[in-house]
Amino acid sequence: MNTPTGKQVLVVEDDPKIAALLVNYLLNEGYTATAAHDGREGLRLIKDRSPDAVILDWMLPLMDGMAVCKAAREFSDVPIIMLTARVDELDRLLGLDTGADDYVCKPFAPREVVARVRALLRRAEGRVKNTPLPWVIDEDSFRINWQGQWLPLTRIEFVMLRLLLSRPGRVYSREQLLSTVHDSQRDISDRAIDTHIKNLRKKIQAVDAGFDGIASVYGVGYRFDFQS
Repeated sequence: MNTPTGKQVLVVEDDPKIAALLVNYLLNEGYTATAAHDGREGLRLIKDRSPDAVILDWMLPLMDGMAVCKAAREFSDVPIIMLTARVDELDRLLGLDTGADDYVCKPFAPREVVARVRALLRRAEGRVKNTPLPWVIDEDSFRINWQGQWLPLTRIEFVMLRLLLSRPGRVYSREQLLSTVHDSQRDISDRAIDTHIKNLRKKIQAVDAGFDGIASVYGVGYRFDFQS
């Protein structure tokens, strides 16, 4: 077992086997982990215990995960990972903008979920400690400076990267990215979005060779992973 982290993670999952599996993996990684098995109990524990992170299933009895997430956002900015059963459910969640920080589709590898928790907690700690970011956004000039160098971005690339940087860890569907650049180029396609992402990666890597922060989410879209 790893050294205790002092971080509390709440698992809200109605399937006892899945909940126990996630709790055990979290405990083995040094986290304090507890489980709730319906949405109302989960929301109550978010209020009462103020966990450092929440793993939240979408399909829950009494109160579904989407409602729990929206209610929690009224009083807490706790990092939330939403679990969904199918990719089409994930598309719907992204379209409804629930306020979750990350999404994982079932079936999943428990180690992946724990890794996502770890990444979210690192980002949360970075916000608290005001960790300097490697980028600076110049809204007036439509420019982004990365580690002291201005990236040679097109207007569409600027708009897309600005959106990804605004919420590190959040998954943006291709439809959301299309909507963001709608005013810049009305006939842009899903394939063009993929091409722009590829170009963004290359341009950032030209000034930061170790950069690998724009992650593809299979069947959905992209997210920006920032590790402080």
